[in-house]
Amino acid sequence: MKRNSLRTLTLLLLLAAGALGLRAMRMQTHPSPNTPSTSPMKEIYLAGGCFWGTEHFFKQVRGVISTEVGYANGHTSRPSYEEVCSHTTGFAEAVHITYAPDQVSLSKLLELYFLTIDPTSLNKQGGDVGDQYRTGIYYTDSADLPTIKKAIETLQREHTQPIVIEVEPLRNFYDAETYHQDYLDKNPSGYCHIRPELFQIAREANAYAKPSDEELRRRLTPTQYAVTQHAATEHPFDNDYWDEKREGIYVDITTGEPLFISTDKFDSGCGWPSFSRPIDSTLISEHQDDSHGMKRIEVRSKTGKAHLGHVFEDGPQELGGLRYCINSAALRFIPREEMKQAGYAKYLPLLEKKQSKAGK
Repeated sequence: MKRNSLRTLTLLLLLAAGALGLRAMRMQTHPSPNTPSTSPMKEIYLAGGCFWGTEHFFKQVRGVISTEVGYANGHTSRPSYEEVCSHTTGFAEAVHITYAPDQVSLSKLLELYFLTIDPTSLNKQGGDVGDQYRTGIYYTDSADLPTIKKAIETLQREHTQPIVIEVEPLRNFYDAETYHQDYLDKNPSGYCHIRPELFQIAREANAYAKPSDEELRRRLTPTQYAVTQHAATEHPFDNDYWDEKREGIYVDITTGEPLFISTDKFDSGCGWPSFSRPIDSTLISEHQDDSHGMKRIEVRSKTGKAHLGHVFEDGPQELGGLRYCINSAALRFIPREEMKQAGYAKYLPLLEKKQSKAGK
């Protein structure tokens, strides 16, 4: 069917549905308050014993953009691992953490860090002994110092022994040898001084969560609120993403949780964004919808419980036969080039996978 004919048919159906009481919402043009932050990333350097485990722990935390293991606050230049272990360089094994402050706070990172260490043990964590295994918080922004001091003071109230975590501005940091980087990713059964159950805590500590209704009303536009909270429908061909062709990721406007990827988007001609599948079926829930005299399957986000749209069985057979017809107002699109800064770097391989298939 040609595009113009399909547009006419879609509009006629929408008007008919309106007679049945379906409320169609016009997409507002003012920017969403949930657009990716343009604020710069922040960094902190944490020493917590063997840096293999500390790095792997923080890689689990949502909002941590990157990690790098290395040697911090010593008095020589470019030390090797062997030199650091000789106890003559003054360096501590540390992890350079870059994070998105609008997704995870320094306070939360420190709270998690304290779970992985014995803060009263000097130059010893787990079975690792030596000054290179001392605990330390090294900052590059003096504005972070009050937050660090407050966290240390709170921690001290939980212990009778003195806290011996070193708190200093970062003087120097040298990245460790390549084989130390991402060590536990490459060697899953490798040595780790951090208790296994703590990694699940790290994954869940800053998990996506549904905001309160008050917060949703404050953050969302009227259209976004009506669509996600009251199952309203925006107009076809008059919404933000129906004709979006850039590579990127589509996330729940209410929680920021990833839902769809551009590689699964296709032009269905219906006037709303259409996808062949979600990133993961566990991210959405499906519900029978018999409203307005129609039998449809409603799609909601699992975590945010936001109304997204409906799923139909008229999608391209080569893509699985499904069409997830989704309201733009329920989504936030993050272009490929902004995904890392916005905290979605882990989903970039999904785009690479599609490109590699196309190149065959």
